[in-house]
Amino acid sequence: MPVDTPTGATGALKRPRRPRSARAHDAVLTATSALMREDGIPAITIDRIAGWSGVSTATIYKHWPCKAAIIAEAFGCDTAEAVTLPDTGRPIDDVATYAADLLTYYTSADGALFGQLLAACAIEPQAAPYFHEFFLMPRRAALKPCWERAAEAGLTRPGVDAATATDVLMGALAFRLLSGHGSLAPDEVRKLVEYALHGLLAPAPATAARP
Repeated sequence: MPVDTPTGATGALKRPRRPRSARAHDAVLTATSALMREDGIPAITIDRIAGWSGVSTATIYKHWPCKAAIIAEAFGCDTAEAVTLPDTGRPIDDVATYAADLLTYYTSADGALFGQLLAACAIEPQAAPYFHEFFLMPRRAALKPCWERAAEAGLTRPGVDAATATDVLMGALAFRLLSGHGSLAPDEVRKLVEYALHGLLAPAPATAARP
């Protein structure tokens, strides 16, 4: 859900926007999404967003504190449309598929903007609340109910909550994506997901029963 301006470090929502304000907000996000795909994130400026969207720079700054904040919200919305959590009734398979689909998207022409987004947010740290609210948290929220269903079915290790599972599952994928040290072919991505879910160590040998 779009916001007017973040409050504090959490990017908490303020009062609902009037219809005209909402239209301007959506026009800016649409323009930003188009500019990202046309020229890449480094080439975007507030003035270019204003020109494409027909929204004044003054109005833009009423909604966002900086360019990276707009980009974080736009990219988060685009990712939500491009990658959805499956619901097959098999929660572990759904978690694995969603994680693999996310990384596959990040290797596409559109998803490759992810690395540029991280760089932009590092340059403009005031965008951090927007990155968390519109990009990071929706991905985590999508996985949470699926993981909880798996836990309720007795398919997960006791005590491993959804937040920890998401960090373990997505951490290896994000590292390979950002470092570029290994293959991101679909079969390799799926293998990383499976190792994250099922572990790397061989099962402990069974202890012989005492007579």
